[in-house]
Amino acid sequence: MQSFRKEIENKLVERDIINLENKISLYYQGKIDEARFKSLRLACGIYGQRQFGVQMVRIKLPYGKVSSEQLHRIAEVSDKYSRGRLHITTRQDIQIHHVSLDRTPELWAELEKDEITLREACGNTVRNITASETAGIDPNEPFDVSPYAHAVFEFFLRNPICQEMGRKFKISFSGTDDDTALSFMNDLGFIAKLKEGNRGFKIMLAGGLGSQPRQADIMYEFVEEDKIIPVIEAVLRVFDRYGERTIRTRARLKFLIKEIGLSSFITLVDEEQKALSYQSYKIDTANFNEEIILPEIKTPLVKIDDTRAYDLWKEANVIPQKQQGFFAIGIKVRLGDFYTDKARLLANLIKKYAANELRLSLRQNMLIRHVKEELLPFFYMELHKLGFAEVGYNSAVDITACPGTDTCNLAIASSTGITKELEKVLTNEYPHFKTNKDITIKISGCMNSCGQHSMAHIGFQGMSINSGNLVAPALQVLLGGGIVGNGKGRFSDKVIKIPSKRGPEALRYLLNDFETNRKSKETFLSYYDRKQENYFYRLLKPLANTSNLKQRDFIDWGSDVQYLKTVGIGECAGVVIDLVTTLLLDSEENIQQANESLKRNQFSDSVYYAYKSMVNTAKALLLTKGEKTNTQAGIISQFEKLFSDEITLETQFSKFVYQIKNNEPSKEFTTKYIQDAQLFYNKVTAYRTKILSNENNQQT
Repeated sequence: MQSFRKEIENKLVERDIINLENKISLYYQGKIDEARFKSLRLACGIYGQRQFGVQMVRIKLPYGKVSSEQLHRIAEVSDKYSRGRLHITTRQDIQIHHVSLDRTPELWAELEKDEITLREACGNTVRNITASETAGIDPNEPFDVSPYAHAVFEFFLRNPICQEMGRKFKISFSGTDDDTALSFMNDLGFIAKLKEGNRGFKIMLAGGLGSQPRQADIMYEFVEEDKIIPVIEAVLRVFDRYGERTIRTRARLKFLIKEIGLSSFITLVDEEQKALSYQSYKIDTANFNEEIILPEIKTPLVKIDDTRAYDLWKEANVIPQKQQGFFAIGIKVRLGDFYTDKARLLANLIKKYAANELRLSLRQNMLIRHVKEELLPFFYMELHKLGFAEVGYNSAVDITACPGTDTCNLAIASSTGITKELEKVLTNEYPHFKTNKDITIKISGCMNSCGQHSMAHIGFQGMSINSGNLVAPALQVLLGGGIVGNGKGRFSDKVIKIPSKRGPEALRYLLNDFETNRKSKETFLSYYDRKQENYFYRLLKPLANTSNLKQRDFIDWGSDVQYLKTVGIGECAGVVIDLVTTLLLDSEENIQQANESLKRNQFSDSVYYAYKSMVNTAKALLLTKGEKTNTQAGIISQFEKLFSDEITLETQFSKFVYQIKNNEPSKEFTTKYIQDAQLFYNKVTAYRTKILSNENNQQT
């Protein structure tokens, strides 16, 4: 069975890569419009850069797990198709930049040799499934969430219900109530729980960051492990149908919940149960047993000259595992950037002396797992040679930052430049903060919060500020965010905006004030709550004065030219073709995919392809009338209102379409539903042909 499944997966991978290659060719020929091509490209992990003519490629690594072989493969691809730099994201992916669009199909094919995918790493899809990097080794966890994260990744990859949603969808798995996978800011967040000895999860719903951060609601206090995939599928179906599709800034799940309310949303989820592909889905945990298999090696003899530095490294970067005698080693990766030469050596190290596994973290770091205690001195020396033994893993000096204006089209100001300056301040002036895990500092280049600034103890957001006729790069200073635990979090207060060149001084003001005035053992968040926002506004207000800016203030960090507020160079424009025709072509393709899934007995997938065909077909006709098509539910009701006399069916259009949620996906129903989709498509295309013919006759 496994080999048969693998054969199917390989054929699907091959089809994806060939399809990408064909669509790139059609795009260059002007035979496919830019918007449609962009949707396909993003779903293949290919994202436009700020720099003209090159792409960022995002490699999807479920819950951040990477083997030695995979790391070697990624390094090889980066050297061959890019510039040898790897960037770890805050969703445990790896990105490579400056890739030619023409070469992306070949790059993808190379990665797949070691079972690495680009599929759905970007776009309006289920993004990378994240999880606690200590999952499986944490002494406090009730069980390892890794197999559950992996099962969700596999189940929804290429799943038709989440290929072209209104917006992206993020899912996380936290191993303990510490909630290190940040369930409170994901669309769906799962926290491992035991109830009467049974495994299950607390489920958090509709959290998010961005310009309007939202604390997730508790959807269910406890759901059994075999019910989580049905819950996710039902949530995705409802989001796909009712979520906003036209106004992009309001298209995330959090806005849908705000509009209709949590109880109404859960009612809609309950109504989907009959249509689900599985009512219960048992997750195989056998391949994630806790037995650690290590290569047979002789412990290398090493001599530690600086025992004080070694002891500090152990205190700050080494984590005891729940498996007795084993430790995990945290690697602080500055800005999440490392290079292929070191990646290869690290890959060799974990294969030969550990259990051949790295986990990337949400703070853009790496965690080596399953290291024997007697090997810690050896690992310290080897990592020191690679520059990977810097003290401060997950500490105050470990700043999280997005790429900002280095590569991102949306960035307003440099986040990497200010990060480097703040790290200098911390390293040189506050070295004792290397072991302080009480404070987190996060930086984003814009309001979208890719650097997670809006949930930081101390956050900075890239902005601009006007002074006379000139514009200077600026930083919004945010304070008071963080993880509370068990599904609760705090979002930072926007305290004050200052010129970017004063960012280092702002950090000094904050840390000096905290160290001078804190009570004994008082945490930063407790101190912030005691002093309140206005206190910190007054503390930082002198730095906000723009009447005394100097020439250097109008130059962003890492640049030598005067700052210009810009969203970067857009991607090259394609020839725009008839959107109605494009939608009808999509409908035809969906019916074809429905029939292919039916042949493979994938009834639920088949039904959803047919459903998408009906919605796209209806949307196409509505566009000819200039009607709004914000949501799928709106499309269905509006079509029924405007076209029920012209397009006659066996029943009302809404009932015709909503057979999907009132019937189990049996072979009999699936076959009929596809036939219904084909019938509807034929009627609409015949009607449109007639209308176009009449219009042409009138013109002549």
